[in-house]
Amino acid sequence: MSGFIESIINFISQTINYFGIFGVGIGMMIESACIPLPSEIILPIGGKMVADGIIGHLFWANLAAAVGSIAGSLLAYYVGYYGGRPFILKYGKYFLVHEKNFVKAEKTFNKYGEAAVGFGRLLPIIRTFISLPAGIARMDIKKFLIFSLIGMIPWNFLLIFLGFKYGESFSKVIGPLYHKFEYAVIIVFVAVILFFVIRMLLKKRAKGKKA
Repeated sequence: MSGFIESIINFISQTINYFGIFGVGIGMMIESACIPLPSEIILPIGGKMVADGIIGHLFWANLAAAVGSIAGSLLAYYVGYYGGRPFILKYGKYFLVHEKNFVKAEKTFNKYGEAAVGFGRLLPIIRTFISLPAGIARMDIKKFLIFSLIGMIPWNFLLIFLGFKYGESFSKVIGPLYHKFEYAVIIVFVAVILFFVIRMLLKKRAKGKKA
């Protein structure tokens, strides 16, 4: 089984290397369009390409990842928007959207609302499918894009940087620990949101006292 997984990783690596920076973008577009091509494989390869000089700078690798992620997310969003829940449940399996994964993302969105589009990008499985319930709920497209980027950027940067730092040893050194990194990113994300919320409340309180 491990040999099979290694062959898949090698195939993805060779494909992305062949297309260069566009490979990173296309790979992330595929994952964000609900086709299970793990970002945990795509993004570290992008980081390694920066280290190898194939991609000129970490910025370009992150930009390609962000553009690809948004493109794929929009595709999934509009599938949910125009197709609705019945379409996804009926035909999703033909596009590798398994019902249990969709339902998991749907429950998260229904529970936490629009904010789930942001922090959901940091969670396994949910990050891939969260765009579908957002589309079904007809979430405002501007908010969808903003929340998506808020969640995507730290996750993409983390994995690209680790690939840049550790190169080919990523899967052996960092790969087994990536869930711990996910939790770390989530904690930072929540801390930043709380900071801005508290700051906003304090400003409102200060204005109220002046009035």
